[in-house]
Amino acid sequence: MSLLSDLLNLDLSECTDKIIAEYIWIGGSGIDIRSKARTVPGPVTDPSKLPKWNYDGSSTGQASGEDSEVLLYPQAIFKDPFRRGDNILVMCDCYIPSGDPIPTNTRHNAAKIFSHPDVQAEEPWFGIEQEYTFLQKNIKWPLGWPIGGYPEPQGPYYCGVGADKAFGRDIVDAHYKACLYAGINISGINAEVMPGQWEFQVGPSAGITAADEVWIARYILERIAEIAGVVLCFDPVPIQGDWNATGAHTNYSTKSMRKEGGYEVIKKAIEKLGLRHKEHIAAYGEGNEHRLTGSHETADINTFEWGVADRSASIRVSRDTEKKGKGYIEDRRPASNMDPYVVTSMIAETTMLGKP
Repeated sequence: MSLLSDLLNLDLSECTDKIIAEYIWIGGSGIDIRSKARTVPGPVTDPSKLPKWNYDGSSTGQASGEDSEVLLYPQAIFKDPFRRGDNILVMCDCYIPSGDPIPTNTRHNAAKIFSHPDVQAEEPWFGIEQEYTFLQKNIKWPLGWPIGGYPEPQGPYYCGVGADKAFGRDIVDAHYKACLYAGINISGINAEVMPGQWEFQVGPSAGITAADEVWIARYILERIAEIAGVVLCFDPVPIQGDWNATGAHTNYSTKSMRKEGGYEVIKKAIEKLGLRHKEHIAAYGEGNEHRLTGSHETADINTFEWGVADRSASIRVSRDTEKKGKGYIEDRRPASNMDPYVVTSMIAETTMLGKP
């Protein structure tokens, strides 16, 4: 009798040229990830070669029951670390049958911004620091925390080592390797300041690719946490009190910023970001007002300021960038539950297309 693990690890290449494509999309809340699988002839490396598909939008909060069909358009392909072989993960965006994007399809607008000639000429790069928290499944309390109680104060947990400091490292390492397998440009991981809180970094990646990679990395992390029986939380303030919140610091540069004389371009870009501060804040994640308090390495939500090596500023410029006179900026305002399509395209639009 075969074990379940034996069947899960079957090598399909021995008996068929068909592969399994896991279609992934963003649900109605803007942060929930949905997916379903279908069989297609393989191998496939070009998303345009995949068929469009559909789903019941009334069950995801994206359509009414009377007209529930929403179409999935394949946009990016990654290797599937769960099924392996030639099987793939497919990042999709969503449209009504007429071909118009549904209201929650933020990728469509981002693609328009990143395909603008002025934006393409500047080759924008993004590095996104995605923080998150693991919660115990049955009580929704951070992993490693005593049930109904609190751990020792913050201090030893950031990049900490040890059974009393790092909680969930096996999940984090599994995610790291799975992302590399998938072809995501994941550049690192670390334990964060609050116990049970971690971070992975994606990038530098160009344009809309950075956002695609963050969404697929989130999907993979959600799947691994599912296997481990742990709840993945992107709430910017999962626990009230004297604890660091969770964000998604977004590092950004353009070709002009990376060249000699780029520091002047950087300062002009920061000035433009300051002029649209309220608009950016409104789009940078739900519950961000509870995170951006001016404490715990954050700026006050109502104040825009920038500084060199200042982690309490809205925009941080590294010492190395100041010294070299070129480099990148770090937008520290986005919350952990931000939509990377919205944040990256909005930064590009504000700094390069001159929207007032």
